[in-house]
Amino acid sequence: MSKEVAIIKYNAGNVASVMYALDRIGVKYIWTDDASQLNSAEKIIFPGVGEASTAMNHLKETGLDLLIPTLKQPVLATCIGMQLLCKSSEENNATCLGVFDVEVKRFQSKTHKIPHVGWNKVNFLEQNALTEGLKPSEFMYFVHSYFAPVGPYTMATCDYIHDFSAMLHKDNFYAAQFHTEISGLAGQTLLNNFVHSI
Repeated sequence: MSKEVAIIKYNAGNVASVMYALDRIGVKYIWTDDASQLNSAEKIIFPGVGEASTAMNHLKETGLDLLIPTLKQPVLATCIGMQLLCKSSEENNATCLGVFDVEVKRFQSKTHKIPHVGWNKVNFLEQNALTEGLKPSEFMYFVHSYFAPVGPYTMATCDYIHDFSAMLHKDNFYAAQFHTEISGLAGQTLLNNFVHSI
């Protein structure tokens, strides 16, 4: 029998929707900040909605800032979870976890609304077990004011004001700027692939 999927417990704002998404695909999970449970889980989901420096402070209070970069099993981060895996964020000049050597920037525009909210097309640059069953381009749901620039870890891109990283990948760490849990069938497919195929 598969071990549980662990959802990292911190001051993330969208945990319930992640749980509902896992319920829909019949996945057993726990919500925890316990190091032993996280280390023993088969898969890790690192979700989040919130502000980078506040989230980092909470991770530091629980020691998760030291634990998360050392995780060896597959990790899927979404939204601010993805940004926290980067080196830093312009959001209150937060120093983040440094899994990806990427500096998160704030969108700047006089013509586009910020935050970027709604459905937008994601173009997959890397095909692997996580993207099985997805078209080269799929529409996913975004809510964010900060972005990871396109770079060597970019697995997928999206265009809003300019191209940015819709997904990052390094070793066992996968990260999505969009919300898989509310991105319809495409998001559900990606989440199901992560749980069962990675």
